[in-house]
Amino acid sequence: MSEDEGLGAEGAASSSDALRIRSTPEDFCVVEEPLYATAGEGNHTFVFVEKRGRTTEQVARELARAGGVSPRDVGYAGRKDRHAITRQWFSLEGVEPERALDFELNSAEVLEAHRHPHKIKTGHLRGNRFEIVLRGDRPLELDPIRERAASLLRCGMPNRYGEQRFGREGDNAEQARRLLADGRPPRDRRAARFLVSALQSEVFNAVLEERTDALDDVLLGDIARVEESGGLFWVDDLARERPRAKAFEISATGPIFGTKMRAPTDDVAELERAIFDRLELPDLATLVLPRGIRARGARRPLRVKPEGLGIESIEGGLGFKLSVWLPPGAYLTVLLGELVGPVVDASRVKPFTDGLRDMGVS
Repeated sequence: MSEDEGLGAEGAASSSDALRIRSTPEDFCVVEEPLYATAGEGNHTFVFVEKRGRTTEQVARELARAGGVSPRDVGYAGRKDRHAITRQWFSLEGVEPERALDFELNSAEVLEAHRHPHKIKTGHLRGNRFEIVLRGDRPLELDPIRERAASLLRCGMPNRYGEQRFGREGDNAEQARRLLADGRPPRDRRAARFLVSALQSEVFNAVLEERTDALDDVLLGDIARVEESGGLFWVDDLARERPRAKAFEISATGPIFGTKMRAPTDDVAELERAIFDRLELPDLATLVLPRGIRARGARRPLRVKPEGLGIESIEGGLGFKLSVWLPPGAYLTVLLGELVGPVVDASRVKPFTDGLRDMGVS
């Protein structure tokens, strides 16, 4: 979800000019919007939890202990930032809502509890609302940033995968190539699936890089996505579809490779095949995945539309407050890169983490 890239079109800045995020947990607030409302009945209880300085997994384990259930029976839609104040939904099976409201948690609090028939699964969210503060050491001119924000609202932001997708050493995609070439079943299937997803992300980013100058356009042979419904179709009439792309009614998609992925045609197919070859991806027509690894494939929009994008000056003018809503799978760091260029994550600085330990957070 959140997780700094190069500077935007306004020119390069030295690292000393970069703005800082997460100077304190209060500077980075995230609220998860659920995919659906709770039904008010059922054997599962959805709990809305505010946490500070804790990972989603830590809170999930503590909820399991408090509820007397297995950690496997605790559901959540996605991981949220640790060095932040976040609100997200968890589900517990067989726990009364009234009891859940009385749970005493470490640096977390249950704000709401409601019954529902089934468990929350990964991806069961509509999006995330961010309110973050970016801080600097010198006064900041906000007009150029607001102009870039207006452009992103009009044309969309690149739906690029963030750098954290590729692992701490940045070699997850290369490990996946070796895994596919070897063909043997992996010892750790979960880790192997994560590596393959990193290679899928690398391929998508490479295709996107070739097309970022035309995010609000489509090409003949594109597989386009209807923004309102999510449906996919092949573009065979540019005169009809290009105005729809300009109006943000449809968006071109890129490949999440797999055994069942829908392929484009014409020039778009040639572009994607060339990138597959350059990145040493096996021929999809004959792709055989190691036993225990599934990758059916999909199409991912090349752009997403941030909503409610607001920029406000903070006291002293040394930075600004950003508010925005992003859909699932969109990276806040990609948005920040488009707006202001490289940012520094202050939570990775030692004094910050020492302060968390002083508060009993590990």
